[in-house]
Amino acid sequence: MNPRCAGKLLAIATYETGQPFGKQDHSERSSPLAIQDEDHDMKTQSFLTTLAITTLVTLPAAAQGESFSITGTDGTALSAQAVADFEEPWAMTFLPDGTALVTTKPGTLFHVTQGGEKSEVEGMWEVAYGGQGGLGDVVLHPDFEQNSLVYISYVESLDKGATKGAAVSRAKLDLSGDKPKLTDIEKIWTQEPHVPGSGHFSHRIAFGPAGSEQEGYLFITSGERQKQTPAQDKDVNLGKILRLNDDGSVPSDNPFAEEGEEDVTDQFWTMGHRNMLGIAFDSEARLWAHEMGPRGGDELNLIEAGNNYGWPERSYGDNYSGVPITDHSADDGFTKPKAYWNPVISPAGLVIYSGDAFADWQGDAIIGGLSSKAVIRVDIEGDTAKEAERFEWGKRIREVEQGPDGAIWVLEDQAGGRLIKLTPA
Repeated sequence: MNPRCAGKLLAIATYETGQPFGKQDHSERSSPLAIQDEDHDMKTQSFLTTLAITTLVTLPAAAQGESFSITGTDGTALSAQAVADFEEPWAMTFLPDGTALVTTKPGTLFHVTQGGEKSEVEGMWEVAYGGQGGLGDVVLHPDFEQNSLVYISYVESLDKGATKGAAVSRAKLDLSGDKPKLTDIEKIWTQEPHVPGSGHFSHRIAFGPAGSEQEGYLFITSGERQKQTPAQDKDVNLGKILRLNDDGSVPSDNPFAEEGEEDVTDQFWTMGHRNMLGIAFDSEARLWAHEMGPRGGDELNLIEAGNNYGWPERSYGDNYSGVPITDHSADDGFTKPKAYWNPVISPAGLVIYSGDAFADWQGDAIIGGLSSKAVIRVDIEGDTAKEAERFEWGKRIREVEQGPDGAIWVLEDQAGGRLIKLTPA
């Protein structure tokens, strides 16, 4: 059987014919907008048309504060509230008091209340904005209430734009004055090497959960910068998921510490990755990450120390040139995705839901979709994963986050992208 038809791995909506689609042409768009983003060009219009029919949506007005309703493909009704809007929002995280930090790709960090009041955070440094690069993820140190540390990823250039690389800095967030500000800024990690181009930085961040073996460790996704082969190269940290101490130093027991000829190998947790724009732990302290495939084959992976996930040697997609890539097989020595998508969803943002507002969703993955213009819920049962439902309102979704009360918060992509709060209808 073709592995694309394997039931427990297949996360494909077969809305029209009841049969799974094959590998699709969904290369990055040829318009100027394509240079700015990671999404794939979905060319299967019948899929999108049928999805629009099966997902019932009341389209919102653009105004902040507007409410609208969404009905998913499995009939679940949601209420949506537009809270604020931004210029190319990218990531968000909640503070203990219920307010949030929101990054925008051009380089501004905002402090935002749940009522939509925005304050620019002072002290942000310049980022290398352009293409897929700019200001990226933001997360809190596990002991934020004691140390006020926030971790921020971004793209930098040290040679006036000739080459670029992702980096992570940490700083103290001071909310005591009239304006929020960052102090004590310290860069703790960077991609090695910096290379030409403006794509596949990834730079998503997660801390290991309290009470687990990974408590306090910092995990960073490092994309392969659209160069493919670095994902299998043990002398560079591109195309890898990395595990560091909270100060950027390297734990002595990382799984690749005895391999490779460069010290950078000591950072590796896993290898063989492409472009990972979502990373999150579940309630069992298992790490999950999704990544964009090439021309097909977006993936959701269970991340296990020391494993190789196959890119660019294996994929359920093909090269943009049309040259095939060998599918995963049982004996290829690479770790296979728990779910994959053909046609693609262009995943961005990931949370493993643990709240009470959507009690039936506990343990499920909630994923934002760029080209799919959807929030996708993936049912996770043990080591298996399968798409369960989509929620679509005609907007590209850049980020998803679980709020303090269990609501799902999302950031729409691009200029004017809104912060939306989703609750049960």
